[in-house]
Amino acid sequence: GDFSQLFGIKSYTLTEGRAKGVRAFDVNNGTGLNFTVLQDRCLDIAGLSFNGTNCSYISKTGIVAPEYYSEKGDGFLRSFTAGFLTTCGLRNVGSPCEENDEAFTMHGRISNIPAEEVCAFTEWENGTPVGVISGKMREARLFGENLMLTRKISCKYGENKITILNTIENQGFRKEVLMLLFHFNLGYPLLDENAFLVASTEELIPRDSEAEKGKNNYMQCQPPTPGYIEQVFYQTLKADKNGDTQVALINEILDLGVVIQFNKNQLFNFAQWKQMGEGEYVMGLEPCNCFVGGRTDPRNNEKLEYLEPGESRNFDLTIELLSEKKQIRD
Repeated sequence: GDFSQLFGIKSYTLTEGRAKGVRAFDVNNGTGLNFTVLQDRCLDIAGLSFNGTNCSYISKTGIVAPEYYSEKGDGFLRSFTAGFLTTCGLRNVGSPCEENDEAFTMHGRISNIPAEEVCAFTEWENGTPVGVISGKMREARLFGENLMLTRKISCKYGENKITILNTIENQGFRKEVLMLLFHFNLGYPLLDENAFLVASTEELIPRDSEAEKGKNNYMQCQPPTPGYIEQVFYQTLKADKNGDTQVALINEILDLGVVIQFNKNQLFNFAQWKQMGEGEYVMGLEPCNCFVGGRTDPRNNEKLEYLEPGESRNFDLTIELLSEKKQIRD
């Protein structure tokens, strides 16, 4: 019969509330992995579940169409769906700031830019079906920057992995700061008091005095806690000779884990966002090429990266879902 009953990609348009008009794709890999890609929100990933268990965190804003995005103040937070992945950048990450009479918004604009030249299809590779979604997001303005993010998301039938290939090209005629953070957000029930972070941390730097209070148990999660104030930790991770490294959130009670693999030669920093509050109950795992205080944060001095005119850079990520005790322990 129709293979779509086993695996594939379903496209549709949301019709209710502030999500009205958002085009989306539901991806089913046929062996328990399901996730939603938002065409009108940078091809970011909203919900993600594995064998019927939710692994992502969608904030109280829900899915929000890009026309509701406001660059003023904390306007980003009013359309911050979070989801499994929100892309932050491309010219600012973290706090809003001003530099050279230009205002830079919280976490940048890219996550609210719709994709163009979008393709979604299933192809066969050596007898195995692979779901593929690709597209381009342009961050540009008259008399300003012209940056293009090209993204390809792929997922094989029977393999509980998602590959996200990103290329950013400076199509303008001046050098541009490039700040990029992949904001992976993990939620209940994967995230509960039994969950813990696994990371090959060589150095841990609390972002501020609040994070300093939690540095001794940064790896362990708590139940939803009244009055909890977010804690952010910067981590230097070990990597292999090629620069590859990984982090994971594990819940052994559920026999469930989410692994995020990336390369330190592309993304030198890792930020952990620990928010154990009531209603805002989420762990953010965030590979990045900067610190999250905004481009004027003193921590970014001498750390900011640039793209020359015509230059492009790749940022590749692999997400793996674990569901067996041996996999998790390995």
